[in-house]
Parts: sequence; C-alpha cells; structure tokens
Amino acid sequence: MKVFRGLPNAAARAPCALTIGNFDGVHRGHQALLARVRAAATGLGLEAAVMTFEPHPREFFARKFGDLSKAPPRIANLRDKLGSLADNGIDRVIVEHFSDSFAGLTPQEFTERVLVEGLHVKWLMVGDDFCYGARRAGNVQMLIEAGQKYGFHVETLPTVMNGDTRISSSAVRNALAAGDFVQAEQLLGHPYSISGHVIHGQKLGRTLGYPTLNLRVPHRPALSGIFIVQVHGLDDAPLPAVASLGVRPTVEDAGRVLLEVHIFDFAQSCYGKRVQVEFLQKLRDEEKFIDLPTLTEAIDRDAAQARLYFRERSGAISATDRI
Repeated sequence: MKVFRGLPNAAARAPCALTIGNFDGVHRGHQALLARVRAAATGLGLEAAVMTFEPHPREFFARKFGDLSKAPPRIANLRDKLGSLADNGIDRVIVEHFSDSFAGLTPQEFTERVLVEGLHVKWLMVGDDFCYGARRAGNVQMLIEAGQKYGFHVETLPTVMNGDTRISSSAVRNALAAGDFVQAEQLLGHPYSISGHVIHGQKLGRTLGYPTLNLRVPHRPALSGIFIVQVHGLDDAPLPAVASLGVRPTVEDAGRVLLEVHIFDFAQSCYGKRVQVEFLQKLRDEEKFIDLPTLTEAIDRDAAQARLYFRERSGAISATDRI
C-alpha cells in the first residue's frame, strides 16, 4: 500500500476509486465501506484509495480555539489505522494535513483541486451524512451533481448496525471508555489493541519489582486505567500481562500519556521492538496514591487479579483458588 502525505505528485496520480473520512478505529461500518470501494476499484480497473486527515478535524479546531475537551479521544494511532486500511485491501492512502487552508476550501474548490486535479477520482463512496468544504457547506447531493459535471460516479453507504446500535467511532469510544471490550470487539470486528515501539522509561517499575515495557501514546486515548492485557510480537504465543494506560499521576505531573506493560515471568530486553498490546479486561481507574509503598500495594493487587484471570482462562485453577 502506498501512503502519501498530502496529494500525490502528478506522476503518481493514477485514476482511483476513493472514499473520504477519519476512519478512527476502522470499525465494521468502515470495513463495509472499504469492501465496496475495493470491489468497485477491481471492477473498474482502478486503484482503491482512501483520503484521511491528520490531525482529526475536530482536534484541529479544538486546538485552534483553545478547548481541547472538544477534541475526540483517539481509538487508534496513525500506524494502526494505516495497517487496518492495508488489511482491507486499500492500494493508496492520502494522509491530508488538516489546516486552515484546507478547511477553507469551498465545496467547488475541494472538488476541482482535490478530487479532480489532485486525485483523478472516477468513483467515490461516502457516508449518507457526508459534508465537505468550508463550514461543511457541501452535501451529498452537491457531490453527485459535481460528479455528473466532472465525470466521476458517487455512491453512498447507509448506516451499518450492530443490533440496535449504530456502528460508529463514537460508539467504539464509548465502549472503550466503559471498559466494555466485548462490545468494542463487536463494533470493531476484532479485539481492541494498541501497537507501538518499546521506548526507554524512568525505570521506576524495576525498583518496585514490576519492570515494564513502555509505549508512547501521542494522542489522548479513548480509554485509561489499569488493565489485564496480552502482548503480541515477542513470542509465538501472546504473553500474559498487566498494563497501565494514562498519565501516571503518582510519579509524574507532565501530563504525557504512556502505556506501561508488565509481562509476567518475562525478562528479555525489548527496546525498539514493535509490539501489539491487546486489552482483555479493565481492573480499575487510574488514581494518585500518597506514596510509592501504597502504589506498590495497589500494583500487587492488580497483578494478582491478572494472574488469577489467566489461570481461570487456561482452566488451571483449583476450587481452593476460587474461594
């Protein structure tokens, strides 16, 4: 899959079947849309393409107007999003830098500069509530009329449901915030995970008896707290672990978000390796403790609960252990 930061140069502008969106989480609704794009591209002999944005438009405006509370938390980082798009058969992704100039394009300018001249779109699919251009002035009907003028076909995809629930990034965020990983998996079509490269931390976990793998989380995630997890990428089988995702209020006040993972009975050096952390169950919310001994006691309890979870799951727990 080819990834472009902004519109591709003239030599790379092959005609394409395109869809546009943030695709946070690439949930089952997104997957249905991408499958239709892939099928149309194959049938028409085109490349299957996605245009997405960085930063998220709502995040951009929240920063611009100084109210970050209005920025949606991220389900997935850009690396994971691109991996999911590749898994769904996309040939080309345009990661458009969302800026004042891009946000200021009129619907007509967006059609001409981006769709027609920039991407050579021949077939386009959007959601039935799609809006585009400055102040979201463009709608699906305007896009259909533009397609008739400039020679590209427009289709819309109805809302995809999971029972009575509309599948959306907001629904996934709500499930993750509630620690409902069963519901999140139903909406995503796969277990929820975060991937990243292991970085150096403060080494505090070692002094507490719980050495950790540390992953930087560049954006506010859709969940926080203490979790039972398993780690992929270090062994043939996933490794059982307990993790903290948050700002570490007991030991740091910088506000940076970090994913810290303690793998049970594991002592290998992993710096620089890419791992995938799959979330299984939430244990508790993140909290600030009065001192390190109190923090250590809480970690002891978290680790004991996580070990019990894995013993129960493997069936290697006795009746005495359950009492």
